[in-house]
Amino acid sequence: MTLTYIYAESTAVVGPLATFSEPHAYDLCVIHAERLKVPHGWNVIKQEVTGEEVGPSDDDLMAIADAVREVAKPAVESQEPTNSSGSSSQIGRRGHLRAVPS
Repeated sequence: MTLTYIYAESTAVVGPLATFSEPHAYDLCVIHAERLKVPHGWNVIKQEVTGEEVGPSDDDLMAIADAVREVAKPAVESQEPTNSSGSSSQIGRRGHLRAVPS
């Protein structure tokens, strides 16, 4: 089970094991998830695990596929004139990656 806190609402949420890491999420074994105690005045929301593995929906898969296709599109070359008087090695930039000449 994964435990997350919503401090603004004084709520602890215990649900199925998260598939990705979050800074304020804590993975618990079943015993500790059942024994969870929260501060006085807090609420606990527990989502029971039924044993049926529910994967991503078709909409989720299509959204991921669309995002991958968008990233895979070739970058549009800028229309700025190139400086031919520079060195033969050029520094290229695409997305957040940068090639650094050696």
